[in-house]
Amino acid sequence: MKFLFDDPAFDYQALRTAGYADYGGAQLGEVVAVAAHIPDGDTEAWRHAWATLAERVHRLGTAARDEGRTVDARSALLRAHNYYRTAEFFQREQPRDPEALRLMRLSRETFANAAELMDRPPEFVRIPYEDTSLPAYFYRADDSGEPRPTIIHHGGLDSTVEEGYFFVAAAALARGYHCLCFEGPGQGSVLREQGLVFRPDWEKVVTPVVDHALSLPGVDPDRLTLMGTSLGGLLAVRAAAFEHRLAGCVAHDAVWQLGDVVGLPPFVLEWVELGCDDFADPVMWGIAARQTFTRWLLRQTLWTFGADTPSQLLRRLTAFGLSEVIGQVRSPVLVLDAEEDLFFAGLEHAKKVYTGLNSPKTLHVFTADEGGGAHCHSGAMRLFHERLFSWLLETLAADRPAAA
Repeated sequence: MKFLFDDPAFDYQALRTAGYADYGGAQLGEVVAVAAHIPDGDTEAWRHAWATLAERVHRLGTAARDEGRTVDARSALLRAHNYYRTAEFFQREQPRDPEALRLMRLSRETFANAAELMDRPPEFVRIPYEDTSLPAYFYRADDSGEPRPTIIHHGGLDSTVEEGYFFVAAAALARGYHCLCFEGPGQGSVLREQGLVFRPDWEKVVTPVVDHALSLPGVDPDRLTLMGTSLGGLLAVRAAAFEHRLAGCVAHDAVWQLGDVVGLPPFVLEWVELGCDDFADPVMWGIAARQTFTRWLLRQTLWTFGADTPSQLLRRLTAFGLSEVIGQVRSPVLVLDAEEDLFFAGLEHAKKVYTGLNSPKTLHVFTADEGGGAHCHSGAMRLFHERLFSWLLETLAADRPAAA
């Protein structure tokens, strides 16, 4: 489903950015206008154009706030936050260079400023985690303290805690759910500022988050759902295999085994297994150089998984899979899939997850014809939310026994 670019990576990221318009995170005219100034595959032009737009919209939001125009200020600041994030996205030659860090800092700060202007501002919290803490936003549907169903959300390979507002929190609030969005190792500021990379035993991350959620007033302990987006679809199901206080789990979208995503020629994988890194690494860098998506993906995964070389990365990815633990999941699971997924199309990840589950399970595949066929249903957020909350309404019904 082509949107604005011929380059698949540029096209998907533009769709992802525009898709947040449903909840105030973009304006379609701004997205179309900025895309017209970006040549396909030119990552420097991408950064400059989106950063320029973000700065202009940020100024609009700041001026509106200073003039007491709260609605206009909140709207502009939410958009600017998203545009700053988009500007930084392809900065992976040196992901910690000053410009990349500046853009992500502005993205976080601008969202925080917008959040202060929401009708019920979310609470920014630090969740105790091992010898440090994890950043999170807790969105309350109301302040009554009455028990409400609550969604815990984390993203995937490149999401941020702020992006959780568009992924699920805004839709949850509109339906009377609380929502706790957090970043774990390998994600957002936890990666950039704390230096923590992804770990396969994600239950060690989720359990302290569940502990924190259950300590919050108004969180119904019998109606707690974990939702993971993109790579988070694998991590959330992994966590649910060990964390049995959950009443539901959502794989948005489902991932079975990370090694399956790579799509490398078999002979390269054989070289890696044999330890012939001197042969395998140049080939993988050569493959990555051919297109924006594979180049970004390799650099992103090297960084977020803490690997020094492509071969080391591939060996590290084998630990991120579900085959050995999926039979331990007890909670109901919503397994989601996208027909034209940029990362996983044709690999049958969702089918493998669904087949492997022994707990109550539902599989839903979003199609291109209905507009939801892109990775994590970007551009069709409301369609996704209709499916999600319909499932939650049934799964969290009062007469359903609590999770064991």
